[in-house]
Amino acid sequence: MTHATDSGPTPVLALDGVSKSFGAVRALRGVSLELLPGEVHALAGENGAGKSTLIKILAGVHRPDAGRVLLDGAAAAFHGPADARDAGIAVIYQEPTLFPDLSIAENIFMGRQPRRALGLLDHRAMLTATAALMARLGVALDPERPARGLSIADQQIVEIAKALSFDARVLIMDEPTAALTGSEVARLFAVVRTLREQGAAVLFISHRLEEIFAIAQRVTTLRDGAWIASEPVDGMTEDDLVRRMVGRDLDELYPKQDVVPGEVALSVRRLTREGVFTDVSFEVRRGEIVGLAGLVGAGRTEVARAVFGVDRWDGGEVDLDGRRLVNGAPSVAMAAGLALVPEDRRAQGLVMGMSIERNIALTGLRTTVRAGLMDRAAERRRSVDWAVRLRVKHARIADAVSTLSGGNQQKVVLAKWLATGPKVLIVDEPTRGIDVGTKAEVHRLLGELAADGVAIVMISSDLPEILGMADRVLVMHEGRIAAEIPRAEATEEAVMAAATGRAA
Repeated sequence: MTHATDSGPTPVLALDGVSKSFGAVRALRGVSLELLPGEVHALAGENGAGKSTLIKILAGVHRPDAGRVLLDGAAAAFHGPADARDAGIAVIYQEPTLFPDLSIAENIFMGRQPRRALGLLDHRAMLTATAALMARLGVALDPERPARGLSIADQQIVEIAKALSFDARVLIMDEPTAALTGSEVARLFAVVRTLREQGAAVLFISHRLEEIFAIAQRVTTLRDGAWIASEPVDGMTEDDLVRRMVGRDLDELYPKQDVVPGEVALSVRRLTREGVFTDVSFEVRRGEIVGLAGLVGAGRTEVARAVFGVDRWDGGEVDLDGRRLVNGAPSVAMAAGLALVPEDRRAQGLVMGMSIERNIALTGLRTTVRAGLMDRAAERRRSVDWAVRLRVKHARIADAVSTLSGGNQQKVVLAKWLATGPKVLIVDEPTRGIDVGTKAEVHRLLGELAADGVAIVMISSDLPEILGMADRVLVMHEGRIAAEIPRAEATEEAVMAAATGRAA
């Protein structure tokens, strides 16, 4: 391991040849990493590369089987998260866990509130300290505001302020932008830059490669539990980083096949839901991928839920293959050949406590029940077949779906719906939170489905994904279709102009 002390500052925190196994699974193999003061260091790798295990070792949750953890250049042993916290290490997760009925200040100082004489709580000192922390971060949040109702972005700011109140010198940010809007990401990045300027070492983990290039000075790449490279971001390209992550050139992240669209499969006319979306009309043909773009809150997901029947609409019509769908009846939509892969796979797409095979088989209960009894053999055949087709990486098909990585959970949701043999497939944020290699597999699958004649509506906030996969792009703005852009004319500038109401 080459220490930064040879030519620069001593790393605040470092791993030297760390290995960690869980049974027969080698999660980390001889991994080294250095976090320098005043630097944002990104950690990149596919799902299953070992990022989560590395974070837990730095946070004191796991102890390494081999290798050393170094704190200010000296060997350190963390016997639990409290040891890591006392050493100045804090982890900011994508879904913070605050006490909703307590104020921001009370959350920050929970269990260690400042006290006055006679042991009374010093609320004024707590509020003053919280205000100082917010000022340090350059954020205007009222210390007395209850945590309930705070956005995910504001909750993360509170967690960062709490970490600073412990004099944290190392902040580990694990997928912090996954649930944030563009403006919230910009504010978070401003906070991160402020922390860096104040001398903190930040470890930043994200599947969004463009964010790594926007915020980090160095990046370490892991693949299959092994260290691949640690290098400056300056001078690298996204292709360089992808090559290190997946071990090969990713020739086509968007393998769109040329398909001549067939007959109209889905027809939506003047669909309206009061206060949510208005007068939405579009058609999707067999073999066609129609992208639905727009800013968060534009109404894309709400239109998809209404078309599928999850939410009722107030006016309009939806036809599938010429068959009128019933307002608010998902079972009718399913029977007609419509499938919906929801945005939130954990809450809406999967039953996390159930097995992989049971999750895949849920949409086919009518075909696997005989005389009121479950045909377990038929269920397993169906599930194994689709797990193989979608290359789901798992130990046993009977394992809980919660044991899978995010990318493989997404594949299970897709398998569940593809097993119904849909004529029209609506996919909402199909690759959110999954690594670049799995993203390419999902795109390949969507391309193959379109080539087989399935009509696809793809909702995505990832503009390159929309531009790379869609035959046409429908752009929503404030609950309406603001523009329809053919593939040949679709650019990021054109889509964003329509999404923000600036289109001519």
